[in-house]
This record gives sequence, C-alpha cells and structure tokens, in this order.
Amino acid sequence: MEIIRTQEKELTKILMPQKVTLLLGARRVGKSILIENFLEKFKGSFLLLNGEDEDTHELLAKRTAANYKRLLNGYDLLVIDEAQAIPDIGKKLKLIVDTIKGVKVLVTGSSAFDLLNVSGEPLTGRSNTLNLYPIWQGELKENSLQTKQNLEDRLVYGSYPELWHYEKLEDKKRYLIELVNAYLLKDILILDGIRSPSVIFNLLKMIAYQIGKEVSYNELGTALGISKNTVEKYLNLLTQVFVLIKVPAYSNNLRKEISKSQRWYFVDNGIRNAIIQDFTPLALRNGNDIGMLWENYLFMERMKRNEYKKEIRTYHFWRTYDQQEIDLIEVKNKNIAAFEFKFNANKTPKIPIAFEKAYPKASFEVINEKSYLDFIL
Repeated sequence: MEIIRTQEKELTKILMPQKVTLLLGARRVGKSILIENFLEKFKGSFLLLNGEDEDTHELLAKRTAANYKRLLNGYDLLVIDEAQAIPDIGKKLKLIVDTIKGVKVLVTGSSAFDLLNVSGEPLTGRSNTLNLYPIWQGELKENSLQTKQNLEDRLVYGSYPELWHYEKLEDKKRYLIELVNAYLLKDILILDGIRSPSVIFNLLKMIAYQIGKEVSYNELGTALGISKNTVEKYLNLLTQVFVLIKVPAYSNNLRKEISKSQRWYFVDNGIRNAIIQDFTPLALRNGNDIGMLWENYLFMERMKRNEYKKEIRTYHFWRTYDQQEIDLIEVKNKNIAAFEFKFNANKTPKIPIAFEKAYPKASFEVINEKSYLDFIL
C-alpha cells in the first residue's frame, strides 16, 4: 500500500538557510525513511551523517568555525540522523548556522527532551520543529471500504509504518513487543539515568487501563512505591519521548468543574496493547476496553490531522464533580468544539446540561464508527 508522509512535503517548505529544522518522533516511526525519500528529490548537494556513528562524533568534535567550514565546503545541506546522540549537539548546530552562510541544516531525533532541552537554549530563534508520528489515516492511499475493513487492525495493532510489511498477526505482535522492549524506552532509560525500568513499565501498564480517566499521582505512586513527584516526572518524560500525550481538564471557573486533573493517551494503540501484551480481537474484549481503544485512536488521529494540517488547537477533557463529562474539548481562537466518542453508532448521548448552559455557543458532536472518518481526515 502506498504511504505518503505529510511531513515530507512540509520539510520542503520550512527548510531554509541559517535555520536548523528538527524532525522529532519516537524510534521506528519512519524518520530515516522520510529523510531518504526527501534527499532523493533534493536539488542540491548534501552531507548525510548518522548521530549514532562514532565517526560522526569525531568529525564534529572540534567545535570551531574553521572545522565546520572545511567539513561543509561545497554542500548546500547538512543532515544528521539521530542527532540527540551527539554530545553538545545544540552548541555545535548553533555555531554552524551562525558562521556558515547559506547552509541549511536538517536533524532528526527520537528524544525530544534531549534535543529540545539540551539544544533548546543555543537554538533559540534558529530552529523550526516538525513532529512525526505513526502513520496518520490521511497518509494512506486506500478507499473507504478498505479503511473500514482495516479499522480493527488499527485499533488493536496501531499504525507503526513497519506493520504494513507483515501479513500475519503473530508477526505484528512480535514486532510491537520487540519495539517496546528494545527501542521505545531506550532513550528515557539512558538519558535520564533511570535505574529501574520495571517501574516505568509498571507505570505504563497502569496508565494503559486508565485511558480516558483522570489519573491520581498519589494513587499511582503508592502502588509503585515511589513519590507522586516521581510519578509526574516519569509521565512527563514519557510524553517527551513520544509514548504518551497529556490532556488537561477544561475549566472556565464554573464551580462544579474539575480543573486540575489530567488524562493520558498513548501515541499509538499498538504500543498500548504491546505494553499489556493484549492483542485480543474486539469481539472478545469487554465494552470498557473497546471504548478506551476507540477513544485513544480517535484522539491521536485527530491530533495528527490537526498538526499536519497546521490547524492549531488546544485539547482538553471536561468533567464536573457530579460526573457530567465530555471526552474531548478543542479550543481554537476561543471557539469551543466538544466531542463525545462512542464506538457503537446506536449510542447517541446528548450534550451535558451543565456544559450547554456554561458554553451555549459551543458545538457538540458524537463520533462513532459510522461518522469518524470526517473527524480524522
């Protein structure tokens, strides 16, 4: 099946001299392939380096303008794959774009918190950032019938690019479990010096069963034997390596509204299911679990859609202390759109009375199996 990555087109638009373009995303989401495809069409000379290669480290080790001018003489573009592995990468990139006129720089990284936090200060005003996620439905060249036939596969196995090479479900399971164990958490375990990876896995397992629900740092910490501050730290690190997404509560000071809670979503359904090693078909799952998979899938597909189409929104959930709630609130230019996610098209919940009274101008829509394509495309 043909897959056309939206961010490849975007690279062409934002790549410019004296700027560093950061292409960030989890391991194995297709950053290297995207770069290869982009370079095949690039009209100019380029130098491609691998940040995980010691030879690259040696080439860039001497942080002088003269060294970098010799290295990049005759090249229009410098590309560094997995740049977060290079010591002091931010300062080195700053020197390159500040002293070599006309050069364009493109770097990829699987560790957002390292590239952005370590290199963020040196690159202030000198960088543009693109995020790359697992395949968005809008990047697939398939008809509506194929999309509906493949929906369960997306809900259970997710959308990592390499899954399209496997026909057998057992191969997909094996790939996802290996991805989680061997690659996905590698960055956070190494870069933040975490000595007990089992705590991270257990935390993720607990979050996997609480999709669409508020999370209590105190309760998680007690169950894991760590402080609530450590729980919050780990969850935030997991967002920075593209495993989780945090969604805060929406409140406009209505007395009954929850205002300080968060909900967490996995960047990919397949990763969620691999962490708990549950790839059960939908027909054998209970309604609550199907609901969590549906909500996680819709949220991420919507977020990918909006980000790739440059439609800037903020995301929230809404709930009152008397249990009135809405799954997703999108805010754009102070306009509020509310969405409730129900897999079963026969279930048609109405807008909560408290929300309707508090936000009479807000739109409200139920997204189900029959209507979801308009929502995510």
